[in-house]
Amino acid sequence: MSPQLILILIIYLAVKGTQNIVSAVNLRHLTVYGHYVPRGFESWVDQPTLQKMRDYTLAQGKEDFIGSGVDIAVTLFFIFGSLLNSYNNWIAGNNWSPVLSGILFYIFLAWISLIIHTPFSLYNTFHVEEKFGFNTQTIGLWCADFIKELLLSSILMGLLLAGVFWLMNAFPASWGFIVWLFLLCFKLFTLYVSPYVIEPLFNKFTPIEDKKLEKKIKDLMEKAGLSVSRVFTMDGSRRSRHGNAYFSGIGKTKRIVLFDTLLKNSHDDETLAILAHEAGHWKKKHIVKKLIVMEVISFVGIYAAWWLVQGNILVDLFGLDQATLWSKLLLAGFLGSLLAFPFKPLSTWFSRRHEWEADDFAVQLTGTPKALARALIRLGRNNLANLHPHPWYVAFHYSHPPLTRRVEKLLGM
Repeated sequence: MSPQLILILIIYLAVKGTQNIVSAVNLRHLTVYGHYVPRGFESWVDQPTLQKMRDYTLAQGKEDFIGSGVDIAVTLFFIFGSLLNSYNNWIAGNNWSPVLSGILFYIFLAWISLIIHTPFSLYNTFHVEEKFGFNTQTIGLWCADFIKELLLSSILMGLLLAGVFWLMNAFPASWGFIVWLFLLCFKLFTLYVSPYVIEPLFNKFTPIEDKKLEKKIKDLMEKAGLSVSRVFTMDGSRRSRHGNAYFSGIGKTKRIVLFDTLLKNSHDDETLAILAHEAGHWKKKHIVKKLIVMEVISFVGIYAAWWLVQGNILVDLFGLDQATLWSKLLLAGFLGSLLAFPFKPLSTWFSRRHEWEADDFAVQLTGTPKALARALIRLGRNNLANLHPHPWYVAFHYSHPPLTRRVEKLLGM
């Protein structure tokens, strides 16, 4: 192993070590301070519920540690061992076309990753989620979802990879911008068709039955300057008792989807407050801003990958026998993930800032900060959220501000 490769290995272990240390500190922080009921939660969370919240977070944390250990072991054997070289030689030795070889290289890897992570998915669904009263799906429904997800992801990945590798082979010296543009169009296309083609494969969407609530929602969105075409209820309770709501659609016309579990457990003013928060993301153009930032990063990343794959620096560095385009792209992506890690707290900070702005917009729109506070408290209690996350964990993993801080601010308005 060359000194350069040893340095990359050290960086990889440092990244994974940092992630695990932050997770361990978070769980330790919860065990020390998790007995305290935060301000605003006193009438909603008693000690048995607080204990259940702690236990749920700890159970998920332990599962994440085991999953992280498996991922590290697989990466060490595959990237830094000889498995990648053997796998690359096998793909190249079949004499398939360059496009087909690239497609199968990544699809086979995706299937292997799915096989490795399936036991964790089963354990989480039928042990952790079952133990804490969230799971409602049967093993038959889980298997049906598994098959549909496998087929759908394979088709979409195959189409995406076919376009990418065809463009790379058609324009070997200048594919950077063309591939970036193709990926952007593919992303926008999937965002557009997902509510009409993909999501109905897994859930049933029906027009909301409560017409009074529907009118309140449409009036609220009209007040926010948004046009809502339909308000749907989704049968989330078929799989879980977790509640949620979201907007979908591209352009001025939006669809609102409410989980049936959310409608069952929330009052109308709380549901309206949650939707006002989501409307804030649209009015503040958070979705567009995030898309622009992500595409700028994607543009830079694709051009960095283009530069790296022009020569054989990656092939020589990782000791591959054959300089295939697909293996060089994989290694470029691996190095890119290591370089991106230090910037993760910056990304989550911007996301949390957007959430604060959406909360402020919701309060201005509805004029009832306590309704949003109650909605957040109810969601946190019903979903067994961690009420005492460590600041380090928040910095690396929280796209939303800690629940207690949001509630404290709302109650102080």
